[in-house]
Amino acid sequence: MSITIVTIIGARPQIIKAAAISRAIREYFPDAMKEIIVHTGQHYDSNMSDVFFKELVIPKPDYNLNVGSAGHGLQTARMIEGIEQVLQSEKPDYIVLYGDTNSTLAGAIAASKIHIPVVHIEAGLRSFNKAMPEEINRILCDHCSTLLFSPTQSGIDNLIKEGFNANNQPPYTADNPKVFHCGDVMYDNSLHFAGLAEKQSSVLEKHGLTGGRFILSTIHRDNNTDQPERLNAIFKALLQIISLSNQQLILPLHPRTAKLLDSKLEPALLQQVRHEMRLILTQPVTFLDMIRLEQQASMVITDSGGVQKEAYFFRKPCIILRSETEWKEIVETGAAQIANADEEAIINAYKQFENFPPSDYPAIFGDGEAARFICEQMLANRPIHQN
Repeated sequence: MSITIVTIIGARPQIIKAAAISRAIREYFPDAMKEIIVHTGQHYDSNMSDVFFKELVIPKPDYNLNVGSAGHGLQTARMIEGIEQVLQSEKPDYIVLYGDTNSTLAGAIAASKIHIPVVHIEAGLRSFNKAMPEEINRILCDHCSTLLFSPTQSGIDNLIKEGFNANNQPPYTADNPKVFHCGDVMYDNSLHFAGLAEKQSSVLEKHGLTGGRFILSTIHRDNNTDQPERLNAIFKALLQIISLSNQQLILPLHPRTAKLLDSKLEPALLQQVRHEMRLILTQPVTFLDMIRLEQQASMVITDSGGVQKEAYFFRKPCIILRSETEWKEIVETGAAQIANADEEAIINAYKQFENFPPSDYPAIFGDGEAARFICEQMLANRPIHQN
């Protein structure tokens, strides 16, 4: 008997992660699993969303809630309402949620209220900073879930510390959940798409970049973009690094960052940023372009959790523009350093990596078959009460 899953996506990283599961269903379980995709519309910019469906061969969403941008409460409330209606109509065996966005939280709340089992991919991650909305989202989702898939051992350890029993036996429910150490679906994707990116992406040629002779940076978290002192410190450090390295630095601008540069940067610094020829500010890039940039960069400077991991996948040193990270294993290996939005710390981290580049990248994110394993476990542990 086949099962039906409803997949919730809304932000660009979730669309990318969903590609791995959709691909596993298509390749290994086409007759055993039916996937219904719901796009909440949390990211509605076509550069941040639509293009990924075509590029990553993800089926077109069956539903688009068109929620759009709003405050956390209003946006989440609209999502809960829309997701609940879909679940009541489709009556799936599982709802599948990714990561830690408002779409994740809304899916967990909507499903748990009407007793649809929740599958959480990227369970157990913790930054231990509840000032981050994402931290609240991921904790609440985990504690509503029936099947929890953690990409790392530290994620398993975090869940056990919060009271999850790693030895629970089936049947699994929200009161008797199962925790799995599965590896990372983004590692699956990076392996799958790396060759394709090398063949199809022309992002290096477009921006006049030479492999190994440029730095990649991304900035999107609101505590960096919305606080002038932090954003100014970061850009001052980036300009210093360009000068020290004599390399180009490419910064694909998240819409939030692009919108705030003029109002948040000091006028003199803004002029420097606009006139520094080696600083390439560009629109958001496609997933294949991002993979290509990560493959060919000499170093990565980011506040993105996903980009931290991808830098590791491609054996690139990474400077983290946050005070903590949920991917602490990367820091523990020496492949990344936390510099926060501290100008001096960012520059010192650059100098450290330039003089003593990391050489060891242990296989901490699985074997590239996480998505297949997740599908196998959903099938093996299908809910007792079929809808």
